[in-house]
Amino acid sequence: MKPQSGDTVRVHYTGTLADGSEFDSSAGREPISFTVGEGNVIPGFETAVADLEVGGSVTVTIPAAEAYGERDERARQPVPREAFGTGQVPEPGMMVQMVSPEGQQVNATIVEVADDTVLLDFNHPLAGEDLTFALELVEIVGS
Repeated sequence: MKPQSGDTVRVHYTGTLADGSEFDSSAGREPISFTVGEGNVIPGFETAVADLEVGGSVTVTIPAAEAYGERDERARQPVPREAFGTGQVPEPGMMVQMVSPEGQQVNATIVEVADDTVLLDFNHPLAGEDLTFALELVEIVGS
């Protein structure tokens, strides 16, 4: 039996990049749970799981455009260094949370630190990457 929209599923997965490096895995921990059709995982991941039966497995490559999107250079923005206050020393590669003008928390990666500004990248860390997932449908919990 394959999962239907509204079913909650439990899935083991390992995600790798084109160079073979692993970026995430459920190995050694509980499978990920999500409800099919609610859009809580990237679409290609959900589509691949929806085609499986319990105990079935598949490896699927999801193009960047269908995963976290292509990198957008407009998502790199300089912010004043004083936005970090005195308690936080910004360093390249550091992940930070900022508050957007609309009041929402957004994640960013520090790209560069200058005397007066810090260059932030608001792209998802996996933007621009084709993602390969080895998936196993462990259980259909039901709706």
